[in-house]
Amino acid sequence: MKLFTHFEQTRNWSAEESMVIEQVSRLATEVLAPNADRLDEHKEFPWENFGVFKEVGLNGIFVPEEYGGSPVSYRCFIEIVRIISEACASTGIIFGTTGAVVKPILEFGTEEQKQRFLPIIAEGGLGAMAITEPHAGSDGSNIRTRFQPDGDDIVVNGGKIFITTGDVADVLLLFGKWSELEDSGKGVSAVIIEKGTPGFETVRLEAKMGVNASSTAELAFTDCRIPRANLLGNPGDGMKIMLNVLNKSRPSVAAQALGIASAAFNDAVAYANERQQGGKKIIGHQAIAFMLADLAIELLSARVLLDHVGSLVDQGVSDISVEASTIKVKASDLAMRMTTDAVQVFGGHGYVRGNRVERLMREAKITQIWEGTNQIQRQVISRDLIAR
Repeated sequence: MKLFTHFEQTRNWSAEESMVIEQVSRLATEVLAPNADRLDEHKEFPWENFGVFKEVGLNGIFVPEEYGGSPVSYRCFIEIVRIISEACASTGIIFGTTGAVVKPILEFGTEEQKQRFLPIIAEGGLGAMAITEPHAGSDGSNIRTRFQPDGDDIVVNGGKIFITTGDVADVLLLFGKWSELEDSGKGVSAVIIEKGTPGFETVRLEAKMGVNASSTAELAFTDCRIPRANLLGNPGDGMKIMLNVLNKSRPSVAAQALGIASAAFNDAVAYANERQQGGKKIIGHQAIAFMLADLAIELLSARVLLDHVGSLVDQGVSDISVEASTIKVKASDLAMRMTTDAVQVFGGHGYVRGNRVERLMREAKITQIWEGTNQIQRQVISRDLIAR
């Protein structure tokens, strides 16, 4: 479409970023997309996709050169997440989550922590972020996992639920309460735990509506002993670190949502130009044509907004919480609307397995929920409207 062609021509990627985007687009078309339905149906973790990513060094885009990476701008990172998610939402979610874990290590980590953990990611390792508990979803200050200092160690006890890639991640960013501080948001702290640490186990994996090729784990920590050197920042810095993480991960979720929306839009337009009803292609019926026109407008506006948010991060704007919430709401609500309307365009064919739009509709829903529900995001946005 001319609409999107003109947009792409204005994006001004560097030569290096253009090469990475071109390579990812090729892998998405040749490797990710052909296997996405099979991986979803059989609930298989997409190890082959990440094997290919490792071969080409794609994880290096998260990490500075001095720690073994080849970084790109944040705006380019979220575009890569969008491209991957358009081909395979599960792979996009895993990839985006790994990127979200690197950011706080870069910003709050010691040099020793960066030297120890970032090469693991650059070499193809996976990251996970563990906040949610049965009694603490969007309210991160209410978590009950405990960090008990013990000499040069920290003893961790507690549990987490709904943790993307929590069972297989090489590096886990874990939030809990520091036992020597008050039991409130002021006590929230963050530590880094590596896969295989004694006392850290996967309780179970969730059976989900969609994104079935990504794992969603319930985790338990029982007298899990880690070095005090794994504390990120200082005791009590957890809420500050958490907000920093979410301000970067929410645009990544938006990119995932726009990848899903882009796939649904492309399928709906292609089908509408092919399917005949009443002696003409259904794109020729005003009801369908206007529906798709409205969706094209919304998709372009959301992608422009995502680019804007990415640019703010690259410019070093310190507080993008409202913008991060705005693009998360805009993109995820659009993904749900886009996939629902795409199924409608396909009619009965869209409701049965075998047409991608059925899977996309199941995948879109979670983007309105994780990284803070859209109701919470609207609360963040509305607070910014209050006169001060």
